[in-house]
Amino acid sequence: MPRLATSLALGAALLLSACFQDSKAEIAQKAENASTADELRSALGDPDELNKAGPIEEWIYDASDGTVRFPILAGKVGPMVTGDKREK
Repeated sequence: MPRLATSLALGAALLLSACFQDSKAEIAQKAENASTADELRSALGDPDELNKAGPIEEWIYDASDGTVRFPILAGKVGPMVTGDKREK
C-alpha cells in the first residue's frame, strides 16, 4: 500500500509540473544566445502561436506572467518583446 501512495503522489507531482509555464525572464534566459530560428526552436521548442506577414514571422511564447515575442526575418531572430498575458 505505501508503494501505491508513493506512486500516486509522484504521478500527481509530475502532472502538476507540466502545467506550470516559464516566466518571461526564464524564457528570455533560455533564448539569450539564439540568433537563428533553428537555435530558438532548440532552446524553447515550437512557439505557442506563429504569425506570418510576408517574409516576417512572429513567434509568440506564453509565459506565466505574460508573453514573449520574437520577430524572425530570413531565419534570423530579431529583438525580443515582452507583453502582458493574452486574452483568451
